[in-house]
Amino acid sequence: MRAAEHISGHGLTRWFLADTRQQLPGLSLALMALLLALSANIGVGTMVSSFRQTFVGWLDQRLAAEVYVTARDEAEAAHLRQWFPHHARAVLPIWSTEGEISGQDVRIFGVADDATYRDHWPLISGALATWDEIASGKGALVNELFWRSGKASPGAEIEMPGGWKARVVGVFSDYGNPRGEVIIGLDALVQHYPDVEKLRYGLRMQPQEVAGFRQCLMTEFGLPEANIVDQVSLKRQSAAIFEQTFAVTGALNVLTLAVAGFAMFSSQLTLASLRLPQLAPVWALGLRRRDLAMLELLRTLALWLVTFIAAIPVGLGLAWVLLAIINVEAFGWRLPLILFPLDWLRLGLVALLAAIISVLIPVRRLAKTAPADLLRIFASER
Repeated sequence: MRAAEHISGHGLTRWFLADTRQQLPGLSLALMALLLALSANIGVGTMVSSFRQTFVGWLDQRLAAEVYVTARDEAEAAHLRQWFPHHARAVLPIWSTEGEISGQDVRIFGVADDATYRDHWPLISGALATWDEIASGKGALVNELFWRSGKASPGAEIEMPGGWKARVVGVFSDYGNPRGEVIIGLDALVQHYPDVEKLRYGLRMQPQEVAGFRQCLMTEFGLPEANIVDQVSLKRQSAAIFEQTFAVTGALNVLTLAVAGFAMFSSQLTLASLRLPQLAPVWALGLRRRDLAMLELLRTLALWLVTFIAAIPVGLGLAWVLLAIINVEAFGWRLPLILFPLDWLRLGLVALLAAIISVLIPVRRLAKTAPADLLRIFASER
C-alpha cells in the first residue's frame, strides 16, 4: 500500500491510500476475524464438498447391484439360491466372517467371479490381474484403513484366520468404515470357513424389473419389505445419513461469519466518530460529504477484497490438512482435494454483504454530518 502511494500521481488517490493504511491498526482485529471466518468456511466447506462428491461417486461404484436381499434363515437362503438364477442376470452373494489378522480384528468377505466387481469396485491400488487372483483363491484385497495401519501392504502375504495365507493384490477405498476388511474369492471363503452365514445377496437386473422382482419375493417367499432393499433407496438413505452428519457445519459457518461481521460493524462504528478530524480537512478542500461517504464505502470494499483473496489459499491449506493429515490419522482413509470455485464466490458475496452492512451506519452518519459541524471540527483541528 505504501508503494502504491508513491506510484500514484493523483492527490486524492494518494490521500485515500494513506488514510486506508492509517486505519488498518484499528480495523486489524475485525479483518483478522473476517480472514479466519472466510478461511474456516473455505477449508471446512471444501472438505465437506470433497467428501460428498467422493462419497457419492464411491456409492455409485460400490452399490452396483440393483437389489439387495437378506434371507431370514439358512433354509430360506438355500431356497433363494435356487430361485435367483431364473429371475436375475447375476447373483452376488454377500457373505462374510470375522477374524484376526496381524493382531487386528477384521471382517472377511467373499466375492463371486463376476464382471460387476471388475467394472465397478473402487480400487486405490491394483492391476489388471487383481480379480483373477482373487477368483483363484490366492489373492486378497484389503481396505484402505487396514492398509494404512501397516498390517498389510500390496505384494505381502498375510496369514488368514485358520492358518492359510493369501497375497495382498490390491487396496480398495472404504469410506466411513471404522474397521479393517479383507476380500477373498467366494470359493476360498466357503472352503476355509464352511460355517459362514449365507443370508445376504446382491442381484443384478434391469432397473425396470426391480418392482416386479420385489413383488415376486414378497408373494412367493413372504419376505418383509425391510429384507428387500433396492439400490435407489439404499443410496438415498446413505446420502441422507451423510447430510445429517455434516448439517452442523453449515450452522457453524454462518456463526463464524456473523461474529466476523459484528466485529467489523463494531470497529467501523467506533472509528467513525474518531475519523471526523481527519475527514474535515478533505471536506474543506472541496470534497463533498457524499463523496467522502462513497470513499469510506470503497475502502471497506477494497479491504474485503484483499481479505477474501488472502482467505482462499489459507482455506485451501486448511482443507488439505483436514483431508490429507487429520482425516487419515482419525479415520484411516484419505480423501482427494476437489476445488469448488462457485462455493467460494457465493461465500465471497455473503461476506461482501456483511461488509457493506457493517459500514452502512457510519457512512450514513458521515453523509448527513452538518457542514457546520465539519467546519467547527476543521477550525479546532487547525
